[in-house]
Amino acid sequence: MAIALRFQILVLAFCASLFIPTSAYGHPGLHKEHAALFIFGDSLFDVGNNDYINTSTNFQANFSPYGETFFGYSTGRFSNGRLIPDIIAEYAELPLIPPYLQPGLHNYTYGVNFASAGAGVLAETHQGFVIDLKTQRSYFKKVVKQLRHKLGHAEAFTFLSDAVYLFSVGGNDYFYQFQTNSSFFESHSPEQYVGMVVGNLTKVIKEIYKKGGRKFGITSLPPIGCVPFARATKPGNTGTCVEELNALAELHNTVLSEALLKLKGKLQGLKYSYPDIYTYLNGVFNDPSNYGFKEGKTACCGSGPYRGILSCGGKRGVTDYQLCDNVTEYVFFDSVHPTERVYQKVSELWWRHSPNVTGSYINLKELFEVDLLI
Repeated sequence: MAIALRFQILVLAFCASLFIPTSAYGHPGLHKEHAALFIFGDSLFDVGNNDYINTSTNFQANFSPYGETFFGYSTGRFSNGRLIPDIIAEYAELPLIPPYLQPGLHNYTYGVNFASAGAGVLAETHQGFVIDLKTQRSYFKKVVKQLRHKLGHAEAFTFLSDAVYLFSVGGNDYFYQFQTNSSFFESHSPEQYVGMVVGNLTKVIKEIYKKGGRKFGITSLPPIGCVPFARATKPGNTGTCVEELNALAELHNTVLSEALLKLKGKLQGLKYSYPDIYTYLNGVFNDPSNYGFKEGKTACCGSGPYRGILSCGGKRGVTDYQLCDNVTEYVFFDSVHPTERVYQKVSELWWRHSPNVTGSYINLKELFEVDLLI
């Protein structure tokens, strides 16, 4: 009887072990198919890093009404709810990826978010107020060091190779020069400046590759000249897009597309997803009714023409602001940033897109499923 009971216990223990979520990387709870997610960029991807740095409220969204539609409170995200990395994490069956500067964060099992609102590729873009891409890269190197210490070099390399790296950065570099130094392009051609931005971005990608990174998702720039802030500041307030900014975004996208193709030819095993966000959002911004929105020019939250003054929440110098009744009807939540509903549509496009809406042959779903060890 005792022998039979012992045998039953052993059988149950063995069966139970088949369902324990062990990890090839030594992390309990991490399934191999759940690749980690590392996030770099600006306010389109920042989930709260700027809450923990000494900066201007222009680069923070940790107050009402930000975040209230989804979370019920502000989280540092520049939207009424979730951002693209949050939605992609859900698609990939990952938890929300936390900001790197969140106090007490030491577990990088599912990745981490380095993005900072206002950040550019170049260090001089909003210098002293944001975490530029070079600094984000240095934070990543610290994470790599901790992973190597915990897992050993070989397992850490495998973990980093299986991870996905998302980037949304560059728009602030063009906005910054356009806003602060109108004579800048008298001494630099647009081609030279775009080349500098893209060159520095691809340098960071190559450095991540050296650490083991192989799978990259990079967004093209949207029509930055069509955000309410740009429409409102255009002379005459005609409501049309600022074509100079859009031209820079288009040039950036073309140069980056060519640079990524060259990288793929040089770096063995590199995979990337580079969707044509510009074309899709140009349609959303300028013909919103075709995409299920009612308002594409005026922001839900802000003040002034098209609510293009970044006053949402009343904590950025201008205390008065207007807030729309139904945020789901709006393309933009504040003077620069889209609503969660727009982010949902872009995320779904990026996750499952067909070849006619992408600059590369692979979507994010496929990128997450790629097993580089086979």
